[in-house]
Amino acid sequence: MKLSELRPAPGARTKPTRKGQGIGSGLGKTSGKGHKGQNARSGGGVRPGFEGGQMPMQRRFPKRGFTNIFRKNIIAINLDELNVFEPGTEVTPEVLLAAGVIKKTGDGVKILGDGVLEKALTVKVHAFSKSAAEKIAAAGGKAEVI
Repeated sequence: MKLSELRPAPGARTKPTRKGQGIGSGLGKTSGKGHKGQNARSGGGVRPGFEGGQMPMQRRFPKRGFTNIFRKNIIAINLDELNVFEPGTEVTPEVLLAAGVIKKTGDGVKILGDGVLEKALTVKVHAFSKSAAEKIAAAGGKAEVI
């Protein structure tokens, strides 16, 4: 087969349906919209969620709770996840992102004290739990808040 012989598969390219093109087309005269009525009109139809005048679902159910617009999205990491780095490494949110430990930095990164840290690291993130800071210091590293 040559490049010049390539053709689309039969039936892969169909022409769009042209409405209102005569009685023999099957979509002439009213163009598939029936006779008169709301859906036959230009711009006709009902809005999304309309239930024919019945009280719509989004109004039947009670409202609950609220969304705090000042919420901070803090990414939490356990201490044992830092064991992937070499001893003496300076660990920052950018380094964690590059290493694939976190998927996004969010509004900050917090180190939690779950697990054991086996290497001396300098960790510079936005927050530490008390136990995480103690374990980092016990391993010979430093915990610095940025």
